[in-house]
Amino acid sequence: MRYRTLGRTGLKVSEIGFGAWAIGESWWGTQPEKDSLDALHRALDLGVNFIDTAAGYGNGKSERLIARVLKERREEVIVATKTPPAAGPWPPSPYCQMDERYSEKYIRNNVEERLRNLDTDCIDILQLHTWTRAWNRNPKPLDILKKLQAEGKIKYIGISTPEHDQNCVIDLMRRGYLDTVQVIYNIFEQEPAAELLPTAKEHHVGIIVRVAFDEGILTGKYSLNTKFPKGDFRKNYFAGDRLQRAVRRVEAIKKEIAGTDLTMPQLALKFTLMHPAVSTVIPGIRNVTQAEANTAVSELPDLNEDLLKRLRRHAWLRAFWYAGK
Repeated sequence: MRYRTLGRTGLKVSEIGFGAWAIGESWWGTQPEKDSLDALHRALDLGVNFIDTAAGYGNGKSERLIARVLKERREEVIVATKTPPAAGPWPPSPYCQMDERYSEKYIRNNVEERLRNLDTDCIDILQLHTWTRAWNRNPKPLDILKKLQAEGKIKYIGISTPEHDQNCVIDLMRRGYLDTVQVIYNIFEQEPAAELLPTAKEHHVGIIVRVAFDEGILTGKYSLNTKFPKGDFRKNYFAGDRLQRAVRRVEAIKKEIAGTDLTMPQLALKFTLMHPAVSTVIPGIRNVTQAEANTAVSELPDLNEDLLKRLRRHAWLRAFWYAGK
C-alpha cells in the first residue's frame, strides 16, 4: 500500500481507503454483518488506514461496526464521518435557510451522536454531508465546526460535495474554510479536473474521491440484463434507459485496455489516483474479496500518458442522475 498526504492536515493516508456506505446496509440491499467485519479487518491487514462513513449509512450502523473493529486493533486509523443537514430537500435548495438545516444546536447534537457511535472523544474528520452555494457568502455552519474543533471534538473540517454543483466548494477552499473535500471524480465525471482539483492542490486541501466506480458501472460487471432488487439504490440510479446507455459506454472503455492485464475496476481506481491533487479514493468494500482486489490497485504501475489521454475522451457530460427517469 502506498500513502499520500491529505492536504494541509499532514495526515498520511492510504491511497485506497475504505468506503463504508454499503456495510451500513441501507440503500444497497442485504449485507451480512460478518462480511462487513471481515472486510474491515482484511482491509486494515492490507494497509488501509483511512475509512469514510456517515450518519446516514444505516442510521449509524456503519459507524458502530467500524468502532467495534477499531477496538480490536492497535493500528492508527483515520476515520472521516459526515453530518447531514436537518430534514429538508436533498441537496439543499438555494432557498433553504442554513439556520434551519445546519443550526448550532443541531450540529452539536449530531456530532455528539457521531462521537458515541464511533466510541471516541474526537472525530478525525467531520464533513458536512452536502451543501449549497447559496450559503457561501456567510458559511456559519463551518464557523460552528471551527468552534467544535477548538473544543477538541473534531480535528479537521470538510464538505462532501453536492452532486449537482461540486464546484460550489471552490470559493470555500480559497478562503481557507476547508481541510478536506470529498468529491465525485471518475472516468465519466471528469469536470472536477477543470478547477476544483487544481484549486485544492493550490490551497493544500485534501481530496477524498468517492464514486470512482460510478455506482458499480465502471467495474464492467453490469450487462444489459442486470436487475437490481427492490430497495437497492442502483435500481433508481440506473432507471429507464440509463443502464443501457452506460453499459454501451463501458464497452467502449474496455476496448482501451484490450490486450493489457488491467481490469475495469483497476482502471477506474487508478484513473482517479493519477491526478496529483487526489489523496485517497474510497471504493465501497463489502467483503474480503473486494478488500483484497481494491487494495492491490495501489501497487500497480501508473497509467501511461497515452492511455490517460484516451480515457479523458470518455468524459460523459450528463450532470448527476437522481431519483430515476
